[in-house]
Amino acid sequence: MNTTDLFSLTNRSALVTGGAKGIGRMITEGFLAQGAKVYISSRSAQDCEAAADELGSSCIAIPMDVSTVEGCQALAKLYAERESQLDILVNNAGVAWGAPFEEFPESGWDTVMDLNLKSPFFLAQALYKTMKAGASASTPAKIINIASIDGIANNAWETYSYHASKAGLIHLTKRMAARLVEDHIYVSAIAPGAFASRMNKAARDHGEEVAKIIPCGRIGEDEDMAAAAIYLASRAGNYVIGDTLVVDGGVTLGRAMSIAK
Repeated sequence: MNTTDLFSLTNRSALVTGGAKGIGRMITEGFLAQGAKVYISSRSAQDCEAAADELGSSCIAIPMDVSTVEGCQALAKLYAERESQLDILVNNAGVAWGAPFEEFPESGWDTVMDLNLKSPFFLAQALYKTMKAGASASTPAKIINIASIDGIANNAWETYSYHASKAGLIHLTKRMAARLVEDHIYVSAIAPGAFASRMNKAARDHGEEVAKIIPCGRIGEDEDMAAAAIYLASRAGNYVIGDTLVVDGGVTLGRAMSIAK
């Protein structure tokens, strides 16, 4: 048994959407620390390029809005102009929308569904040949979809399209995995809980209060997210296909226990 390089990403190339901030940046920093070359994409060119400058020469910015199929295809083209193969794709770009049931707008539905559920599929489709190019039984390519515990259990907010998009992404992960495994492209997902990210304002601004309702007693730290992504992206996670890794400090368990009572 060789475990010396179990979590190494040396000589691996990765693309992380929404990689300039929040959970995407946590994952990017983790991949870089394990030796990967990481391309980060973001709708904001300024944020994307600033993050790449901060993170060093192994991090390259390729800004793009992937909320449309055209944007996904354009990002895939830009990546393919720089690299002949892609080893790891992290579909992290996402958005949330909250409004009361009786007022929830179609724009809040479509905006969230397009970025959170539609773009992971069409970006993977656009990058399919580039991922397949370097994939093998011994060294599979990896797609990691960033879902949410809100796709597994309800939260207290009226974020209808967000809940639906993340639940859909968890099942899409299974369906994509069933098809792409034959090409040695292994698809999995992560369902984060409370992390101090751009979208999770409560965890970002009121971490101590949020921690009180988390069974392990704290919000997620950067290394918690990085570790989960490194596991799935590396050889350590080669036997995990189609599943969703919940990284939430026990929140989902706590919600289930509350319902049971």
